[in-house]
Amino acid sequence: MKSPKEKMIAGIPYIDTDGQLFKERQFAKEELKRFNDSEPKQIKFRKQIIQKLFKTTGSRFFLEPPFRCDYGYNISIGENFYSNYNCTILDGAPVTIGANVLFGPNVSLFTAGHPIYFETRNQGWEFSAPIVIEDNVWIGGQVVVNPGVRIGRNSVIGSGSVVTKDIPADVIAAGNPCRVIRPITAADRIDYASI
Repeated sequence: MKSPKEKMIAGIPYIDTDGQLFKERQFAKEELKRFNDSEPKQIKFRKQIIQKLFKTTGSRFFLEPPFRCDYGYNISIGENFYSNYNCTILDGAPVTIGANVLFGPNVSLFTAGHPIYFETRNQGWEFSAPIVIEDNVWIGGQVVVNPGVRIGRNSVIGSGSVVTKDIPADVIAAGNPCRVIRPITAADRIDYASI
């Protein structure tokens, strides 16, 4: 029989009956308190905390405090990841973030979900579904990404969007619910070095 933790990670509905998940969330909160309370110059110290919490990281990444997550061990970030202030990742299921990904302020990734029907929800049932953000994605400020979503490589998500469904590669998408506005084309390429 699977434990609540195994069910959570596998996307099977679960109730935290043995308290293991509560203890693991408490551990993450304690580590993140140290991260969020650190002095601005303590960049190496904060990096070590994230490397301890996350499943995998690239060698170059930066998360502006404050940052929040449930567990950390379900989060993988690629090379050259940057997250601006107030990022929240509810990582009951795996969250996989590729290389060269940028998050604006107040980005929230939610793998966690609850039953629609109130009686089942009141019994404490939960579920999780993974989130994947492919390489070279830019997510604007105040964006919410819901459980089970994949955002394709090179895409841009406009500020304030609520992403409820997969977004393909190489597009600009925005809105609530988030939808594709147009493809990214060669016309979007600007040589800023020559300006």
